[in-house]
Amino acid sequence: MGRQIGVLVNRKGVPVMVIAGEQDSILIPELSRHREAQSRLSGLRLLHTHLDSSLLTQEDLMDMAFLRLDAVCVLTVSPEGTPGACQIAHLLPPNADELPYMVHPPRIWDEVDFDFDASARALEDELARTGQSVASTAREGSAILVSVGAAPRSVQERSLAELAELAVTAGLDVAGEVVQRVPRVNPKLILGRGKLAELEVLALQKNASVLVFDQELSPTQQRNLSQITERKVLDRTQLILDIFAQHARTKEGKLQVEMAQLKYMMPRLVGQNRALSRLMGGIGGRGPGESKLEMDRRKIRERLAQLKTELAGVRRHRAATRGRRDKAGLPVVSLVGYTNAGKSTLLNTLTRSDVLAENRLFATLDPTSRRLRFPEDREIILTDTVGFIRHLPEDLREAFMATLEELQGADLLVHVADASHPEMDQQLEAVEAILRDLKLDGIPRILALNKTDLAPDPSALAFAHPQAVFISAIHRPSLTPLVERIKSLL
Repeated sequence: MGRQIGVLVNRKGVPVMVIAGEQDSILIPELSRHREAQSRLSGLRLLHTHLDSSLLTQEDLMDMAFLRLDAVCVLTVSPEGTPGACQIAHLLPPNADELPYMVHPPRIWDEVDFDFDASARALEDELARTGQSVASTAREGSAILVSVGAAPRSVQERSLAELAELAVTAGLDVAGEVVQRVPRVNPKLILGRGKLAELEVLALQKNASVLVFDQELSPTQQRNLSQITERKVLDRTQLILDIFAQHARTKEGKLQVEMAQLKYMMPRLVGQNRALSRLMGGIGGRGPGESKLEMDRRKIRERLAQLKTELAGVRRHRAATRGRRDKAGLPVVSLVGYTNAGKSTLLNTLTRSDVLAENRLFATLDPTSRRLRFPEDREIILTDTVGFIRHLPEDLREAFMATLEELQGADLLVHVADASHPEMDQQLEAVEAILRDLKLDGIPRILALNKTDLAPDPSALAFAHPQAVFISAIHRPSLTPLVERIKSLL
């Protein structure tokens, strides 16, 4: 025949499907995953021939991972049809070496002694023993974080640490991480297929239902990944949108989130398939705009036009508010900085207010203004704004322009930075870059290094930033130098 032959066998040893392939390949049809409600594995093993001396290939191992086969076994066959060597591979539970699967040495076909059923059941028992019940499907809130790019691994890992903070803020449980350095990303899958197979096995081992990528995925990449893995696939943009959706409190904030969500979703409306359903449900697809995410493109365009009109009204209202403030002759000092730098805590301490201040990213979305009276009977308006972040989604930045316009009327900016953060310098530059983009870099500003009591080397900070004011936002006495600096510049 000159064709590879494959057989899918269940755990009772009964063949359930025979597949005739080509000379150098075999195509496994889509398999039902009905058994996944009771087990992580498919309950099937694949045995197929190779019409030469080649043993298990990367393609065989990927099939095993993506189809969650109990095992895969290849049998070499001579041109005369004589069986030769046999090689077996199977998935592994979580292990210290982080190996996704075991590939056994080849053996003569009639010397193979391997209990496939016992091996599969032992794997499932081990997964259960490590705290992941085989009687349940993957946990909705458990995620694997993924970084793919040309940047050095250390840079990718630092960015993944921030992505982990975003994931926790969104309500996800980070179960693992995958990093791949590539000169050019795969336009279809972003990952190489071999690395994608490893990712699938890791998600299986960790019982994770969500894959979060540390870059923006194209609609095609997101759709392909969701279809192949049958897991929810989110990117950094979608995760940030979800956090904003959770934290928006005012009408303005909700309008802005909805606009950004609809802009993100519109190019991804390719049909009501399972991939789209996973994209829109739960984490990554909730919030004020959730009920409108299934609209068609025409309705989305109409809704976006309406949102722009409503937000224009918000901007006019803010402009009027700033006009009344100008007439009152009160200087405006705006707090800016990286998210979670301590701006809200600083506002609360200075003005004895109770603005929400949490140790989470983007705890503050809507601008908050409070009066601050100096002992000399002078008053200023102190404003807290949304925190900045690296790689802020363009659509989200545009949608929040009404919020950031509050900064345009400021007489002074106080750039608050977390002095205890290991990437403080990178965060400083990210904030400065956004200020330049918004044409706000001409406003006078003070650098306030917060949490200096937690900094590992305060003397080095003082040397690197001699013009900075060193504070601890939770300790009011430490804020005196900052208040004096503000008064001197107004």
